[in-house]
Amino acid sequence: MASDGIACRILNQNELLEQVDTFPYLRSLITEDGECTTEFRTRLNRVQAIGTSLQKILKSHGIPKIRLMKAIVWPVATYGCENWTLRKNQEARLDAFEMKGLRKILWVSWTAKKTNDWVFNKAGVKKELLDTSKQGS
Repeated sequence: MASDGIACRILNQNELLEQVDTFPYLRSLITEDGECTTEFRTRLNRVQAIGTSLQKILKSHGIPKIRLMKAIVWPVATYGCENWTLRKNQEARLDAFEMKGLRKILWVSWTAKKTNDWVFNKAGVKKELLDTSKQGS
């Protein structure tokens, strides 16, 4: 549909193309209204499943866990971010997701009353997941 709610008629070699509400493109879900809410939630759920499967590795010692998170987990979270139109609440969720991952790796409970800046300093990294996803779009 067009932005004004009127159906589009697109012909290709005198054949009318089917109009759909959503379609997958490069494993991302493109919707009629351009929203990425479903895709965004799907990505974060997929990443949580990966985090659960990596639990045994993340508990072991001697593995650079932050590098592992950046190499395995973050690309799954940001795959297809070129198509995203993030709203403020989704940006906040992405920031919270990054912080939750760092706190889990560093064994810092959310009840420990440590600031996010303290966690970033302890991890030796900067806030970058949201910036990475914005560079893709």
